[in-house]
Amino acid sequence: KKATRVTLLDLRGVGAFADFFVICTGTNIRQVQAIADGVEERLKPSGTRPAHVEGYDRAEWVLLDYFDFIVHVFTPDTREFYSLDRLWGTATRTEM
Repeated sequence: KKATRVTLLDLRGVGAFADFFVICTGTNIRQVQAIADGVEERLKPSGTRPAHVEGYDRAEWVLLDYFDFIVHVFTPDTREFYSLDRLWGTATRTEM
């Protein structure tokens, strides 16, 4: 779905509530929703469904909680404002 700035944060060593964060950016609200929909569609055949989805209607920040990993899909301004990349600065980071 052409997400940009895709980053994987390994939180296992920093005492977080999930093992991994996947953080990515969509250029606008429709693309953010399309990315979130795409993540759900790709994981659904394996029986993996989010325990909780938050922010889908406003789509400035959509959170898909899969317990072990959480997918964050942001608009560019919202990603800069919340700066999860910097907040979890001690986590191992992989740029995709």
